[in-house]
Amino acid sequence: MAKKTSIELYSEILKEIKSGDQKPVYFLYGDEEFFLDKLQNAVESIIPPDQKDFNFDLLYGRDVTPEKVLSIIRSFPMMAEQRVVILRDFKELNGYAENSAGYGGEVNDLIPYFEQPNPTTLFVCIDTKKPSGRSKLGKTLKKSKHVGFHEFEEVPDYRLPDWIIAWVQNQHNKKIEAPAAQMLAQYVGNSLQLLSTEIDKVCTFVDISEVITESHIKKIIGLYREYSVFELKDALFSRNLDEALFIAEQMLQHSKANTGEIIRSVGFFYNVFSNIWQIRRLAGQGNTKKQVQNTLGINNNWYFNKLWQDASAFQLSEMPRIFEALLDADRASKGFSTMDPSTILLLMIKRIIN
Repeated sequence: MAKKTSIELYSEILKEIKSGDQKPVYFLYGDEEFFLDKLQNAVESIIPPDQKDFNFDLLYGRDVTPEKVLSIIRSFPMMAEQRVVILRDFKELNGYAENSAGYGGEVNDLIPYFEQPNPTTLFVCIDTKKPSGRSKLGKTLKKSKHVGFHEFEEVPDYRLPDWIIAWVQNQHNKKIEAPAAQMLAQYVGNSLQLLSTEIDKVCTFVDISEVITESHIKKIIGLYREYSVFELKDALFSRNLDEALFIAEQMLQHSKANTGEIIRSVGFFYNVFSNIWQIRRLAGQGNTKKQVQNTLGINNNWYFNKLWQDASAFQLSEMPRIFEALLDADRASKGFSTMDPSTILLLMIKRIIN
């Protein structure tokens, strides 16, 4: 059975929370904090505002001892069926206990609770890291039937357009065309927080329109100029060095900040070539086009066909050279070189086209 992505996990846990059929304990962790924050908001909304003073607690590991946490989660709700306790920064619990006046317990004191929790309390622990899998606490969290133990990894670049399409539909009840979703993903990058902000802006901008197009995206993120990173990509992929250099020079001439333009361009092409590397790697292992699409979990056929077409312009053996060129350009644009911005971008282009 394939491992669930963070997108699928988020939808699954959100459904559990809203249905009321929850586990008494959740331990949510990982690098994709966007989903962690959204789930925290969903958990907080379980308790009506007029009951929060007595039946809701938001705790932070740096501010509370394990002993105090236990006293709260073991207590019963007041004039309600359930109480909710959220503990952020779980790993900092021990540090506060050690520095507090008097004995505040230790994190392992929570183990019996995870094995037999209070059924009237929903206890949600959130952190970027999980306890060591070798520790008794880590083993308990993973094995307990009462604990929802879930990791939220960063969403891969090639899954971003699918996420954008679903997010626009679920959050704004609108549709976004696949090319527009791809453009937004490639330009903004894999920060779901930034993407959700841009989506909000776009949906507000197209308030009376039910479908978001590429032209809407261009207007919102400032791409209405003759040459942009997308035209540069087309020139690079056709191996047209003269055209690529001309477009790059035009981009810099019309940019308000050349260094920022280069940093954004490097990030854009890193996402593009990361997708190409994934496809070329899987195809090189003998997988068919459909098998590659299924492995990457890309649902939108238009978007995958576009990625497949892009990948056909480069060989897997070229990827180390291209990623090295991108890394050098990124470092140079951030002050690790005496080259001027124009030279940095033009040299990167030459090295990619080779």
